[in-house]
Amino acid sequence: MKKDSALFIVDVQNDFLPGGALGVPRGDEVIGPINQLVTRFDMVLASKDWHPADTVHFEKWPKHCVRATRGAMFPPSLDVDRIDQLFLKGTGNSDDGYSAFEATNEDLAFYLRAKGVSTLFVVGLATDYCVMATAVDAVRHGFDTYVIPEAIRAVNLKPEDEANALENMRNAGVRLIGLEEVV
Repeated sequence: MKKDSALFIVDVQNDFLPGGALGVPRGDEVIGPINQLVTRFDMVLASKDWHPADTVHFEKWPKHCVRATRGAMFPPSLDVDRIDQLFLKGTGNSDDGYSAFEATNEDLAFYLRAKGVSTLFVVGLATDYCVMATAVDAVRHGFDTYVIPEAIRAVNLKPEDEANALENMRNAGVRLIGLEEVV
């Protein structure tokens, strides 16, 4: 992959996998494609929900990804050895932290620019929340942004949520690209 490109893995955490506190249906299916992708990029970044035990976020969602718990960790099957930087979000009592651009430990836009990244490939969980928010914010911050459908899955509280999220991303300027085109 070109030197000005990075792979961004959004929230592939135990609590978002099937059987987790807020499991995304078929969420575990993103791990294989992501493991293929990490070998193709010189820069791999990732985000985690990193909630405090007490947050207003849990008034909307079941308790999940509480910092330093097993649920907040990456699954053992995810190739994390190539992750260069981790971005923590949802760290306060009042922030939801859907977009990785809301990370509190590092300014993602600044980090990407400092590293010479102009193109971001976004994968992970969940399509209709954190993946969409991160991809749309990436475009808003001026990055060429791609989402790889084989490496994302949706919560789908409503059956149309995934389709709506993909449409919202396309309307914002995010491009969808097939896994085969990247690997």
